[in-house]
Amino acid sequence: MKLSEFKFDLPNSLIASHPADNRDESRLMVVHRETGKIEHKVFKDIVNYFGEGDVMIGNDTMVFPARLYGRKEKTGAKIEVFLLRELNADMHLWDVLVDPARKIRVGNKLYFGDGDLVAEVIDNTTSRGRTIRFLFDGDGEAFNKVIEQLGETPLPKYIKRKVEAADKDRFQTIFAKNKGAVSAPTAGLHFTKQLMKRLQLKGVDIGFVTLHIGLGTFRAVDVEDLTKHKMDSENFSVGTDAVKLVNQALENKNRVCAIGTTAMRALESAVSANNRLKEREGWTDKFIFPPYDFKICNAMVTNFQQPESTLLMMGCAFGGYDLVMQAYQTAKKEKYKFLSYGDAMLII
Repeated sequence: MKLSEFKFDLPNSLIASHPADNRDESRLMVVHRETGKIEHKVFKDIVNYFGEGDVMIGNDTMVFPARLYGRKEKTGAKIEVFLLRELNADMHLWDVLVDPARKIRVGNKLYFGDGDLVAEVIDNTTSRGRTIRFLFDGDGEAFNKVIEQLGETPLPKYIKRKVEAADKDRFQTIFAKNKGAVSAPTAGLHFTKQLMKRLQLKGVDIGFVTLHIGLGTFRAVDVEDLTKHKMDSENFSVGTDAVKLVNQALENKNRVCAIGTTAMRALESAVSANNRLKEREGWTDKFIFPPYDFKICNAMVTNFQQPESTLLMMGCAFGGYDLVMQAYQTAKKEKYKFLSYGDAMLII
């Protein structure tokens, strides 16, 4: 398919700047693949679509405060550094994005806080990308504490407001456990402890995989021919517990639901030769777009995504291009909220 087929107009008024007051009271659009039926619900109604033996798999990655504000040595010019990926923990070596990029060159020193943290730019990676080394004597734990103090919750730039104290909690799923993401797995933001308890009381098993969301999930597609787009690799892990839950559900012909596109990417990156889930950890650059034969899941929760995004393309691959694009037009008409803090869609 072509990039232009995933274009649509998204008014700024439909981009959620804040989350719903209660996580599980966002709106939920339910899209039925077989009949084309579209229902309008509240997120906590999701319990009505699952039962005994069904499995839901979430992404338990934890967002860290990846956005740092600092200044350049000598000039004191203000700069933003967005931490993407730790390359070497002992050397405190990181891949980052910088802004304004034209002012930040190899050899520059960058200062954060009141000189609490200093970094040196050691390489250019892309037009905005740099490799930097933090000049820090402490161990990893001490370094992480400093980042927690100086860093800011990495809300996406399309949320046109300052970060608030509440974002530290709300831009994190309640099941976040493994630190390493620069953005939240947003479909998981709708789950509460009470909702998960209600699902478990119905006999629904909830398991987790880990995929540390990085630039790969959000990098813009800039080629019309989608087969030529290359995803950035993201670190993931599919462990024993998730494998047992999913394969049991598949054997029993129960429903397996991915909570979000990142959980789906991890699952589809760990498929065995006989189309079952297998343990795997490493890096995945899997790019899912129509047509695609999903091996593991027959249900999926996702937020309403940006035009021309790889996340929208995965949704269309799973629900069917025509039906999902029709659902998006319905969402616009019905004033659903889009993107990270927005409403959700269940495709079954």
